[in-house]
Amino acid sequence: MNVRRLDTAAVRIIGSEDEHLAHNYHPLPIVVHQAEGVWVTDVEGKRYLDLLSAYSALNFGHRHPALVAAAKEQLDRVTLTSRAFHNDRLGEFAQALTELCGKDMMLPMNTGAEAVETGIKVARAWGYRVKGVPEGEAEIVVAHGNFHGRTTTIVGFSDDPEARDGFGPFAPGFVAVPFGDADAVAAAITPNTVAVLIEPIQGEAGVIIPPDGYLRAVREACTANNVLMIADEIQSGLGRVGETFACDREDVEPDVYLLGKALGGGIVPVSAVVADADILGVLRPGEHGSTFGGNPLASAVGVKVVELLASGDYQRRAKALGEHLASRLDEFVGHGATAVRVAGLWAGVDVDPAVGTGREVAERLLARGVLVKDTHAQTIRIAPPLVVRATEIDWAIEQLKLALAG
Repeated sequence: MNVRRLDTAAVRIIGSEDEHLAHNYHPLPIVVHQAEGVWVTDVEGKRYLDLLSAYSALNFGHRHPALVAAAKEQLDRVTLTSRAFHNDRLGEFAQALTELCGKDMMLPMNTGAEAVETGIKVARAWGYRVKGVPEGEAEIVVAHGNFHGRTTTIVGFSDDPEARDGFGPFAPGFVAVPFGDADAVAAAITPNTVAVLIEPIQGEAGVIIPPDGYLRAVREACTANNVLMIADEIQSGLGRVGETFACDREDVEPDVYLLGKALGGGIVPVSAVVADADILGVLRPGEHGSTFGGNPLASAVGVKVVELLASGDYQRRAKALGEHLASRLDEFVGHGATAVRVAGLWAGVDVDPAVGTGREVAERLLARGVLVKDTHAQTIRIAPPLVVRATEIDWAIEQLKLALAG
């Protein structure tokens, strides 16, 4: 078995983190120093193939030249104004993103969790001001196994004890039903339901793909009951699954998109809520905001991200390479893995307990120059930047074969 040995510099850096950082993560023992494309280099000079992409924040790879150039150009002009004033990049970003989504308006934020919190506020305001739900009685239907962030509101409707336990009391108004069960969604809707909030594919849960027709059935239930369909595409969107959005896999258009991660190009945190004016228009000045949301630097990067997606090249690449990835991963079912799920360049591999835990396999891959991360004990997630090559995927698969062999 490969054993990871760290040099003095790496040990010192990791030790400093352990001493001075809150222990809210359990990172793998690697200290990244430099990165480009799909490869990162540690402080010892060893290179690794990145198959995590910062949880899909690096869809376009590390330091994509066009994105870096956009950021550098903007750094020489203005980086922050707050929303107290207009800046010359936000309007351009808003137009580009709304056109990509086929919507009227967007509300810029920073992190994915902020986008989700914003979506919840917007849905409740819409429910009270448009649908006519009695004040304080709005309900939102969510799915079991969800991961929408780690704020107290969001973890309050999580069923992951690691995220939830010890952080209550929690906000009311959320009704959870099984993921992938559209009938359960429809049955949970009441006159006070303002929205159904779901991930089209559940990422943190292990890249859980719902049955065919699920998203269409949820869309139909929302339309029939005057309820907003909110799609959390923070991890699944922006090319990851071989479409611009995971909802596109079923030709479904939600009422509200929640976007983040790759929207910042791996350079700055950028998120957004995107919807039509009859939904986002319910907000009034002073009711919601963010000092950094929509800042000129973030907007400049966001414009370039949308430009990269507009051609469809990244989506087509993810779809074709995803089919190749799926064909290679399928060979592990019954041979080190109990199940494999793939959507575009996004995969969950359930590790056979006889082989080890997800963490142990991730550590074996680290020793072989491949970066992945485990989730829920037995699953590893694979999500390379969309600029990965088929030959690089094949090399990673060979390393995975060795790692699953023990």
